[in-house]
This record gives sequence, C-alpha cells and structure tokens, in this order.
Amino acid sequence: MTQPPPPPNQPPGPPPNQPPGGHPPQGGFGAPQDPAPGQGGFGAPTPPPPQGQPGYGYPEQPPQPGYGYPQAPQPQPGYGYPEQPPQPGYGYPDQQHQQPVPPPYGYPAPPQQPYGYPTAPQQQVPSPGPGGGKKLSAQAQIVIAAVVAVALIVGGGIWYANSGSDTPPDAKPTGGTSQSPNGGGDAAGGSGGGNGLGGNGKEKPGAKTGARLAFRVDVPKVPDTTPVDGSWLTDTTYVKSGVDSIVGYDIDKGTVSWTLPLAGQVCGASRHMTADHKVPILFEESKRVAPRYYQSCNQVGMVDLNTGKLLWSASVGAGGDEKARFSEVTLGGGTVAAGGTGGGAAFDAATGKVRWKPQSNDQNCYDMGYGGGAGLVAVRKCGRYGAETVLVQNLDPVSGKPLSEYKMPTGVKYASVVSTKPLVVAANVGDAADDGSSISDFFSIDEKTGKLRTKIAASADRYGAECGATSVEECRQVLVGDDRLYVPTEEHEGSTGEYSDKTNEIIAFDLATGRTAPEKADAGDGYTLMPLRMDGGDIIAYKVGPYDKGGQIVSVNAGTMKETLLMETPSDKGNRDIVSSFSITGAELLYADGRFFISATYANKPRESDGSLGKKYHAVSYTTKD
Repeated sequence: MTQPPPPPNQPPGPPPNQPPGGHPPQGGFGAPQDPAPGQGGFGAPTPPPPQGQPGYGYPEQPPQPGYGYPQAPQPQPGYGYPEQPPQPGYGYPDQQHQQPVPPPYGYPAPPQQPYGYPTAPQQQVPSPGPGGGKKLSAQAQIVIAAVVAVALIVGGGIWYANSGSDTPPDAKPTGGTSQSPNGGGDAAGGSGGGNGLGGNGKEKPGAKTGARLAFRVDVPKVPDTTPVDGSWLTDTTYVKSGVDSIVGYDIDKGTVSWTLPLAGQVCGASRHMTADHKVPILFEESKRVAPRYYQSCNQVGMVDLNTGKLLWSASVGAGGDEKARFSEVTLGGGTVAAGGTGGGAAFDAATGKVRWKPQSNDQNCYDMGYGGGAGLVAVRKCGRYGAETVLVQNLDPVSGKPLSEYKMPTGVKYASVVSTKPLVVAANVGDAADDGSSISDFFSIDEKTGKLRTKIAASADRYGAECGATSVEECRQVLVGDDRLYVPTEEHEGSTGEYSDKTNEIIAFDLATGRTAPEKADAGDGYTLMPLRMDGGDIIAYKVGPYDKGGQIVSVNAGTMKETLLMETPSDKGNRDIVSSFSITGAELLYADGRFFISATYANKPRESDGSLGKKYHAVSYTTKD
C-alpha cells in the first residue's frame, strides 16, 4: 500500500499532535492542545491540506473514499486472504483465540483455498462415545487429517481460512449483534445471489458504453504548488476548486456556469454534501502573496453548488487574538465540523452558528478531527506526550456530547474514520504498516454502545487501501456498505505471469464477524480495480487499463461480486496520455449517469521538465452521452 511522492515544492506536513499534561484521559469535545516542545502552535504556518478524496460530490452518506493502486508485491498463494490462523484481537479475551496445534515437523500443512471456492465444512476426527472406546493415537489423527485434505483436493473442495480478522470462525463478536445493513439491498433470495445483497444500484449501462472526451479544463496559473482540493457533482453542474475561487462548469459542455470568489485559497473540502447540494469548505483568510505564500486556514464556509453562492462563513477564536486553524472539514447530522492540531469546532449547517469550539480549560484532550456522513464521529487524543490515548466518540451532532466511546488499543497514535454508520475505523497499530498506508487493521465498532464488534487485520503487503497519516477522514480505496467492508488487494501477477498482465481483486469482509465473503471481484489480467463509492448496495469502481487500452467504470454487484461495464474510455494514445497525466493515486474521480470526471488536487507552476511528460490538465470529463 504505497503512496505517491508529494508534489514538488510541497511544504512539510503537519507536526505530530502531541498534547502535554499528565492527567488521565477526559471526555468532552473541541479542546485545544498546547504544542510539544519544538512544534508549531497557533500562528505557525499552516501545512497544505490533505490530498483530495474520491467520493466528493455525493449527498450525505457514510464515507465512500478512494483509490490509488500501489506497486505490486510478489505473488502469494491464496492472494488477498490471511496467511495464518486468527490471532488474539483487541477487545477479545485470549482464551477465545487458542491457536490450533500444528502437525509435527515434516507433515504437510493443510492446503490453501484459491479464490472463488466455497469454504468446506471442517472435518472432525471421531471421538469415543459416552461408553468409552479407544482413542486414536496422535499419528493416526494426523494420517486421517491428511487423507481428508487429499479427498477435498480431489473433489474440488480445497478449503481456505475464511477469516480476515482476529476472530475465530465460531466466536461471537464482542459488543453486541450485527446492525442493519447500510446502503440497502434486496430481500433474501433477491438479485444478490441468495445472500440478499447487491443488485439495487441506480447506475445502469446506457445505450452504449464507449466513451468520448467531453471537455478539458486547463491548469490555472499559480506562483507555486497550490492545493485545489474539492470536486462535486449536481444534476447540471460539475464543480471544482480553483485559485481563490470555486468554479461551476456545465456538466456536458464544460463551459463556466458560475464562479465564486473567495478571500483566499480553498484549503479543505468535505466529501459529503446535503441532499440539496450544499457543501462545507475551508479557505484561507487572505490571498497568497510573496513572501508569505501560505496563509492561515481558519475560515469555514458553506457553498450552494446550485447557485455558486457562499451561504455563510465563520471562524472561532483559539485564545488571544488568534483564530483556530483547521486542516479538514466534514458534514454529518446537520453539523459542519472542522478539525486540526489546535482542536475541533462545529457549526450549524444551515446558519453557521457555532455549536462548539476549542476550550482553553481542557488542556489534556482535544479533537483531532471528525468523520461525517450518516453520523458524526470525533477522533480524540488525550494524555501526555508519549502516553497518549486515542478515543473514537460517536457524537450528538447538535450538542457534541459523546453518545458512545471506544478506546483504541495501545500503539495507536492516529485513527481514520472510514464510515460512521456502521462505525468503521482504520489505524496503524504499533506502526506495523511501514509502507505509508497508515493501515494495519480495521476496527468495526458498535456506534451505539462503543463496543468492538470485530477487528480485521489488513496486511500492508496484501491490501491496497490507504489513509492519511494524521488525517481523520482521508481514506482511499476502501468502502463500507451492507454491513460489509470492501478492500482491494495489491497488484499481483495475472494468469500469464507477465508484468503487463498485473491484476487485483476486491475482497469483502463481514463487519459483524470479520470473516471474508466467499465471493470476490476479479479485475482480470492487465486491469486494476479501484473502488470509488457505493451505489446503494453495489460498488462503483474504476479499472485502470493496460498500457494499450482505456480505463473502465464498472458496477460490482455486492452480492455476487460480478461486474457490469458502464463505461470504457478511448484506447488511442492521445486519450491514454490525458488520463495518465493525472496521478490516479491522488486524483479525484467522480462518476454518475454516464459521465466520468478526473481532477487534480494540486496545481503546479509549469517547469521546463514538464514538456517531456505531456500537457497536464486541471480536470477532464468523459461521457457516453451523444
């Protein structure tokens, strides 16, 4: 799960969040933090916002991020599935996780199940009945187990470990029962292949699937690397952040419909919007002028994407004459919530009225940021530097009062919210993921009780999801729907073994048990699947094509994991060059109703070396419409 290098001249990222003090963890919200020695505090230069996320521009719903296919690891047997039996997980008693006793040295281990085969029932060695009987010797039991394994192989029933978590197959999830599926689905026996999932998405193939280039937007002129996070869709308008502005384009022609001037550069954008196309943003308090190129990111605003109007803007104090600085913003439960190294603040989405702000009397805890969508969740850090505790709190979006709380395990410094309902959090436990993905495990949490349902191990060399190192709502290539977690595998060799035929899959995990579903979506040789967003109970994904073909937009039935082609971009070199000019791992990708949009998250000053790489664009659109 590798990430692309930062753009040229990008300033260093935000310093680690390191609250001082030695008091026990405390509840509450919005409290600021005094910076640790050597760190920037209020008044320090604001780092550039995180890179743009997929899923921008869809009505408020559980987070549906992103994408970015990393470098291929070496192929492994049973690729994408756990390599070893489940280990004791966070929140589970150890006695629930006894490891199976391995066979003596020299005896073969049970075979791994290839993708796509159903899990065979476990074979039991006969035991003596109530009246006694002679027990089988250890050697006899091993021989019987080997015979059973051979029989399964011959019969085509090769088994595999059907659990991607630390939960034993027969263990009950800690912290309650499974919640209602998120995102809908057919009733049992519907189009989801008998499991009641999928087949209810709105996106359907049109009269044709071959796409044409609809329009291109040139990169705006900037004096240096400039963040341009944020792109959204309405029924009539494609909206993209520009320089000190937000611009609306006709969805088909690409002509400018409206321009919204801002006091400064957009420095944060919500991936969630209201049902009537209103979206919160962050922007700087003044324009970037040398020598002070980076301005304070302290303004929160609400934009009407239908009219191009700024409905309200606000800021909050951070002590003295300073204003609180923010690095990300979200929308959930009618509340706009902004977070950063100085704590969090929230505003009424309709009026901009402050609901809460950083509190100077709560120095031991602070809100690092928030996850929005169907609910509002805070990731909160408490404790002195070196002994911090990270808390995940499901909030009342009006008062900010925690409704439930889950304490992340020791070794977690940051946590990212993948979905608020059901609540799913990603974290790098003990820095186990050393590839820059910031994900070693996913945590499925009951948002009502704060109890852990299950923990899903996500080996960095097998899975392709990524989250921002210090951001709360910046995950890509991971989706939640129908109480399942959908994660792509890393690239690996296809059936031919040629590098040009690299491929991957999308694997589904049950959020109640952590087990992997028997179905998977296979990209096919030469293609790589990148989940973009949920469409009801189905998955909208982009398939990066091989060097001589265009990319594809597909709908994946969440029940059967079968793909339906919605769009294929042109395969000629000119169009392939246009698509490849974007860094897919960091670009914003939007698809709806036969229209596909790709946009950059940074605008760069042209350099002489750019000529050999071909022309770059701010945004491009492909369509299947006539």
